[in-house]
Amino acid sequence: MLAAMDAADFDYPLPGELIAQTPVEPRDAARLLVDRGPGHPPDHLHVTDLPDLLGPGDLLVVNDTRVRPARLRLVKPTGGAVEVLLLDRRPDGAWEALVKPSRRVPPGSVLQTADGRPALTVGADLGGRRLVELVDRPDGDAEPALLDTHGEVPLPPYIHEPLADPERYQTVFAHRTGSVAAPTAGLHLTEAVLDRCRGRGVRVERIDLEVGLGTFRPLASEKVEAHHMHAERYRVGREVMDAAAAAGRVVAVGTTVVRALESAAATGRLEGSTELFIRRGHDWRVVDVLLTNFHVPRSSLLVLVDAFVGPRWRDLYEAARTGGYRFLSFGDAMLLRRAPHR
Repeated sequence: MLAAMDAADFDYPLPGELIAQTPVEPRDAARLLVDRGPGHPPDHLHVTDLPDLLGPGDLLVVNDTRVRPARLRLVKPTGGAVEVLLLDRRPDGAWEALVKPSRRVPPGSVLQTADGRPALTVGADLGGRRLVELVDRPDGDAEPALLDTHGEVPLPPYIHEPLADPERYQTVFAHRTGSVAAPTAGLHLTEAVLDRCRGRGVRVERIDLEVGLGTFRPLASEKVEAHHMHAERYRVGREVMDAAAAAGRVVAVGTTVVRALESAAATGRLEGSTELFIRRGHDWRVVDVLLTNFHVPRSSLLVLVDAFVGPRWRDLYEAARTGGYRFLSFGDAMLLRRAPHR
C-alpha cells in the first residue's frame, strides 16, 4: 500500500517574477525543458524543436476545446458592478456561475449589460456557486448574443496583465467551445510544428476535454488522497483509442489529454464526465510522454506530474526555476517521459 501524501509534499518556491504574464511570440519560441530520465540532466530546447524529438510510430494527441468568453461584467439596476463567470450549463438551460460580490446580489436580481439591456437573473446560492438564467432576447438566442457581445475570455487569477489578443488564450486548433480555461500546453503549438511532426511520420489526433475552473485551484485538503477532483466532460474518438493501441509511443499535449485518454481506457467510455484523480500508484494504460507547462504549487496537476515521472519532478522544476524558465499558463513547457510502474 502506498504511503499517504501531504499537500505540503507538492509545494515549491515560485517567485512572482517567474509567473509569465504574457505569452511569448511566436508561440513555438517557448522554451522546452526535456527530461532525459533519472541520473541525466535535462536538455534545454524550444518548442520548435519538438518534431526532432518525435518520429514514426509516435501518436501526438491534442485537446481541441475552445475557451468560452464566459466572464461578464454587469451592473445591478442600482448601478453596482457585478462580475459573473459562467461555469456549467445545466440540462434545463440554466447555468452555475460564480458571482462577485455574491452576498450583495439577492436571488431574483436582474443584472444588466453596460448599455442597460437585461442580461441574466441571479437565482439560488448553490454553496459558493449561484444559479443564473440568461434573459431571452427577441432578436435571437440569448447565450451567443450575450457572450459574443459582452463576454470576455477568463484568464487565470495569477495573470494580471491584459491580453492584447484574446486568440492567444486559444490553441491554433481550437474547435468546439466548452471550456472556461485553455489547455495551456497546446498554446505553444503552431501549424508549422504540427506539419513538421507529420512530416516525420508522427500521427496527430484530437480529443475534447472541457477544462473547468477547478484546474486553477490548489489541493483542498492537507492529505492529497482526501482531495475531491472536479468533474470535466470529455470525448475521445474510437479512432484515437485505436491509434493509441497501435502507437509506439503516445505523446499527450497537456494534462487534460492525459485525463481524457486515461479515463477512456479505464472505464471503456469514449465520452462522459470524469473525476479521475491521477496520483501515485495510478495504473498507466495509454500515455508514455507528456508535454506540459509548469504548474501551480500544491495543485492536482503537480500530483499528476509526480505520478508520471516520480519524485524527480523536483529536480526538473528546480532546473527550470534556476534556469529562468517562465511558469504557469503563459509560461514555458517541459517534455516528460513516463517512469516505469512503481
